[in-house]
Amino acid sequence: MMPRLRAVVRFAGLAALLAAALLSAPVTGGAQPREKVKRERTPGTGAIPREIETRTLKNGLQIIVWPDHDISNVALYNWFHVGSRNERPGITGLSHFFEHMMFNGSAHHPPGDFDRVMEENGGSNNAYTSNDVTVYQDWFPRSALELIFQLESDRICCLSFDSTVVESERGVVYSERRTSVDDDNTSLLDEQVMATAFVAHPYQIPVIGWPSDIEHWTLADLKSYFRTYYAPDNATLIVAGDVTPAEVFSMAERYLEPIPAQPPPPPVTTVEPPQLGERRVVVRKTGQVPLLEVAYHVGTPRDPDAEALDLLRLILTTGESSRLYRRLVDQERVAVSVGSFVMEGFDPGLIAFQVTLSSGRDPAQVERMLYYELDRVARNGVTEEELTKAKNIQLSGYWQTLETNNGKAGALGQYQVFRGDWRKLFASPARYAAVRARDLQTLAKRIFEERNRTVGVLLPVEEARASAPAAAKKRGAR
Repeated sequence: MMPRLRAVVRFAGLAALLAAALLSAPVTGGAQPREKVKRERTPGTGAIPREIETRTLKNGLQIIVWPDHDISNVALYNWFHVGSRNERPGITGLSHFFEHMMFNGSAHHPPGDFDRVMEENGGSNNAYTSNDVTVYQDWFPRSALELIFQLESDRICCLSFDSTVVESERGVVYSERRTSVDDDNTSLLDEQVMATAFVAHPYQIPVIGWPSDIEHWTLADLKSYFRTYYAPDNATLIVAGDVTPAEVFSMAERYLEPIPAQPPPPPVTTVEPPQLGERRVVVRKTGQVPLLEVAYHVGTPRDPDAEALDLLRLILTTGESSRLYRRLVDQERVAVSVGSFVMEGFDPGLIAFQVTLSSGRDPAQVERMLYYELDRVARNGVTEEELTKAKNIQLSGYWQTLETNNGKAGALGQYQVFRGDWRKLFASPARYAAVRARDLQTLAKRIFEERNRTVGVLLPVEEARASAPAAAKKRGAR
């Protein structure tokens, strides 16, 4: 069996989504009456599909079902509300570690069996961990619906903690850290920027964990963490595709409701204090070209200006006609690429700009050009043409996302988990349409301030220079 990629990401945003036939179980009681949502038209909002139904089981598991019978496939997303935000020094990386462990054996399935059984029945799966959540994704034909519920129930209720498997997977995660962070200059610089931008909030913790913590997790740490965060009342289950709400709720009652709820996890109460001055970090590492990352503190997806922030990011870095691409790549030729991301989580995050410089270019010069373009938006705003284009890109992405079962499951979960109500998904086109050019200018003035930014620069060190100290030491030892 080919190894499957397990993903580590910083955030799980809607923008990111723009990437055994068995008998049905009988309907049983025990859950709250499901909530039926009727299609309705409200001025300024979109239509809410009336076929979507929700239910909360006795053990607190939230379930949202969006039937779509166009094709005989199903997407299931299980969102556990746990990520690196919930960790502390000594156990960093545990959220991501469980993303691996959930595929490595349970009471009724040995390691590797989850993937094997699912693939034999026409399904596939993956998972990702962010600062805020760990999400498990299953894609399968509707004929495998009950089988998938059996598999999911078994690994949630009865995950194996075999010490041999734990140590083997510890090595896998440690190797993943080396390849995806230590040997990846962009990721390494980003990790340093995050650790510098946040001085109090656990967003400073890398999702994959610090090396010394990966080495020293104990079985007691693992069991305590799993019991606390992998509880049904700490999860949101989304099912989209060729199903009926009644059969999904029936399966959930049979296979998931017997799993007991747990006391609520300890809340994350730390609030990142306002940044009072620019922070800088310089990394010197073997590499071919310099890298630059500039990050600014912003709010959450629930803030009134969240849509304006999305549109501002699109105008600045999306496509070859974006402002920063035109200036840095096309006109000045000081960079080979420029990109950005906005953290979307439970707590205020960052908007960050990442630039890969052309060989031999001075990072300080490129940094000044970047600031000039950000200041230009704050001083003069954006044009109506730019705003219209950004809105069209956003709207196109919205409709493309909702064309697939996978996109529907991801988007519903994103809005339910991070914005508090899946219904807001269908009002989002109207909210983006209502953003004005002056809203973007006001936002740029507020966030693109020197005291609000963290700057990371990676300066490449030639291989010969990097190995010189070791060679000199070796010569001196003769």
